[in-house]
Amino acid sequence: MKNEEFIKLKNSIARKSVIKILLYSLGAIILFSVLIDGVYNDELADSLASVNRDIYYWCVANKIILLGITYLVIFAIISFFVIRNTSNNMVEIIKAMDQIIKEPEKEVKLSNDLILLESKLNNIRVDLVSNQNKAKEALQKKNDLIMYMAHDLKTPLTSIIGYLTLLTDEKEIPENLQKKYMDIALKKSLRLEELTNQFFDITRYNLQSMPITKQNIDLVFLLEQLVEESYPMLQEKKLECILNKPKAIQFMGDGDKLARAFGNLLKNAINYSYLNTTIKIDIKEYEDKIEIVFKNKGDKIPEYKLEKIFDKFYRADESRTSSTGGAGLGLAITKQIIELHNGKIYAKNDNEFIEFYIELSK
Repeated sequence: MKNEEFIKLKNSIARKSVIKILLYSLGAIILFSVLIDGVYNDELADSLASVNRDIYYWCVANKIILLGITYLVIFAIISFFVIRNTSNNMVEIIKAMDQIIKEPEKEVKLSNDLILLESKLNNIRVDLVSNQNKAKEALQKKNDLIMYMAHDLKTPLTSIIGYLTLLTDEKEIPENLQKKYMDIALKKSLRLEELTNQFFDITRYNLQSMPITKQNIDLVFLLEQLVEESYPMLQEKKLECILNKPKAIQFMGDGDKLARAFGNLLKNAINYSYLNTTIKIDIKEYEDKIEIVFKNKGDKIPEYKLEKIFDKFYRADESRTSSTGGAGLGLAITKQIIELHNGKIYAKNDNEFIEFYIELSK
């Protein structure tokens, strides 16, 4: 519940209590006055006079004082019952909050006086259940990924140890076979490094926020470098990458972080593109923003997956194992970097074309 809503509710309860005390007291005083000083006045006077005339004359002489004391007593009694009722409401609220903590699945029920608060508490309860489920789902995904990746670490490590053992133990291995074994060991070492980096990404993403250092950078030059560095991966899948760009676009941002964000998108496009297709990167500058679009041809992503594609530990291709894919953090980290630059990112899927739109405010 927001602080403004809490103050509003608190003032409402206090206002209702004060109004109840005043109205009930006024009603009781009027009723008392009508009955005692009106309807039954003569009967009470005769009864008191017959018992003791001195007391009767004293009561007549001090009538205003006696009525004032009586009114104060009435006010005090009514205040006690109203405040006790309010206290009961507070106890009811505390019990409801305790129920939310212990049994969040169970709907909160309060008395009619607290119907507004009942609605608020049930909204809190629903949010709590939703957040708990999301936390459990994220933890389960993280634990599964760590388990899978820990298992996958053994595969390249075993290969590296095996081939290096062969090279050490066997004295007369042909040169071409030595080169083959060394190439395999190198590839497995690089894969091992990649998996280790993914472990670090998981830890960093959960334990700290990502600091950025802004300076003037040329986004066109940055993208040109990334495309050039990705040439081996593009060649492996027989892909072409076309960068549609102006000569230069200056932007105040963290070059290393943006390179990582754009690199994640390019790597994602390469991994999920059909063979012998073209990846297009368009960068345009407007008066108030810079727009960058990554477009590749690949399997259609269902709408419900597009909504989750930037969630951490989520991978749109569930059949992709951790031995070939990432930890499901690439797009989540990309989104975080873009938002740290006061930008936004979203995905579109038009038939077989997947598009990632980035908007950076100038």
